[in-house]
This record gives sequence, C-alpha cells and structure tokens, in this order.
Amino acid sequence: MKLRARLLETPVFVAVILAALLATGCGRKADSAGATSAANATPKPEGWDLRGQIVEVNKERGTLTVHHEEIPNFMPAMVMEFKVSPGDLATAKPNAHIRGWLYRAGDDWVLEKIWPDDDAARRAVETATEALKQDTAIRGPYPYREVGEQAPDFALYDQDGRVVQASRFLGRRIVLNFIFTRCPDPKMCPAATAKMMALQAGAKEESISGIEFISITLDPKYDTPGILRQYADDHGIDTANFSFLTGPQIAVTNLMAQLGVVAIEKDGLITHSLATLLIDGNGKIIHREDGTGWPVEQFMARLRTK
Repeated sequence: MKLRARLLETPVFVAVILAALLATGCGRKADSAGATSAANATPKPEGWDLRGQIVEVNKERGTLTVHHEEIPNFMPAMVMEFKVSPGDLATAKPNAHIRGWLYRAGDDWVLEKIWPDDDAARRAVETATEALKQDTAIRGPYPYREVGEQAPDFALYDQDGRVVQASRFLGRRIVLNFIFTRCPDPKMCPAATAKMMALQAGAKEESISGIEFISITLDPKYDTPGILRQYADDHGIDTANFSFLTGPQIAVTNLMAQLGVVAIEKDGLITHSLATLLIDGNGKIIHREDGTGWPVEQFMARLRTK
C-alpha cells in the first residue's frame, strides 16, 4: 500500500489504512514462542532483572558465566553460569556488560532478553533517540519523509550488540526495510527478507559494490540483538553488509513514522505495512517500494545505476 504525505494529511485516510492493516496485515501473538531453543521461550511468570559482566563464554555447554550484581530481595552478587540462546551465545564477549531476564527452568538458570549494558553505548543510543524524537516532533503531525528527502539519523544495536549509527553508511547506498522475527505470514516479513537476500545475492554476483542492507525490527521488545543474530543465522544471511537493527521502542516508532511504515499492536497482535527504501550515499531517499509484490530485477536495475 502506498503511504504518501499528501494522503496522510487526512484523518479519513489514516482510519482506512489502520482498518486495512487490522484486516490484512501480518500479525503475531505477543506471547507466542518463536525461538529455536528453551532459552528463548517466553519467560516463566517468576523472574528477575539481572545486570552483570560476562566472565566466560562456554560455547560447548551453551552457557555464559556472569559476575552479576545483587538482585534485591533475592540473591547477592556472585558469579553464576546461565543457559542462553544460540544467538545470545554467538554475540556474547568476555568482559562485556549486559542486562537480561533471569528465570528458573527445571534445574537450569536461564538468562534471556539480553541487551548490551555498556555506558558509552547506551548514552550514544539514548542521545540519538532523543534527537530523533525531537526531529519527529518538529516535523509536525505527519513527519513522513518523501522520496528526495534526507533519511533520518539514528543509533541502534545490530545483531552483534554493536552500536550502529546512520553516519556509518555515508558514501554507501542502503537498502532498508522493517521486519520482525516472529512474523508468521509468509507473504509479509518472510517475503520481505527473501527479497532483501535476493538483492544482496544479485549485487554480489554482479560485483555491485558499496551497498548495505538494513532490516530494522518493529518488535524491539522481543527482538534483542541475540534474537536478530539467530534470525540471520537461521536464514543463512551474510551479515558482512547486512545489518539487523534493534533498540528503544521510541526510536523504532519514530523511524517508522518518518519512513512511512505503520504498525499497530492490539490484543497481543502486531499488524503492519511494509516498505523497502533505497538511500543514496549522501543519505537521500531515492526510491521506495511498498509491500512485497515488487520485482527483484526492477530493484536490481536501480542498484546497477551508480
């Protein structure tokens, strides 16, 4: 579906878009389990927030040894070993500071919803998020950016837990979309990811250089860096020039508003629109395709044009 600023200026059009999304958009149950291991399953009712520093990554056992802070009214500070998901295991690095959700599963202590907790990284993301929020507010009630305008600035975490700022991609063209890992509709996010993979493969085959692919999750409450890493690994995606990004919900919400993607969460379901954007090396939006019906070859023709 086409989302254009001139149309978004009418409340009637907004209502029609929202109704269409609720009727036909991709959805997921908020509590549905979409992970590939017990450590990624929906947390048990009883659990605790945990912060600490990774001491050791135990790949053979699928665990992290963490020196964690005191958990008030439950556990003193100590060094413990936790079961984690394959994605969290792959992104973990000794000495890294993390935060996550701790719960008991049988005889195991499980740590999930793991996020980087480095002070400098957190400040960078928070600063960029606040600037993005203010930019959206300044643009008024309809902040949508047309083709020909500059893409918004941002700072988010990638599938390896690193902070990625928009400025990193200056000088390189970007193909960007929004997806979420638990999307169950094969015609929505899975199809969007397949299109991105086809473009990446086509660019590689034709030796088209200077292109980055970015998928931003519209479900950051679930899609942590580790979940995104597992998603990329499960799909066999080469992340050398393909980044999966997540971060604060407010940052994602403002990016979606400025890039013309609509999402609604209601009664435990997410419904949303889809868009794929092409951004030039100067950060200008030069093309967009809505939905997933667009031909890969047609988009490839634009990638061949320097």
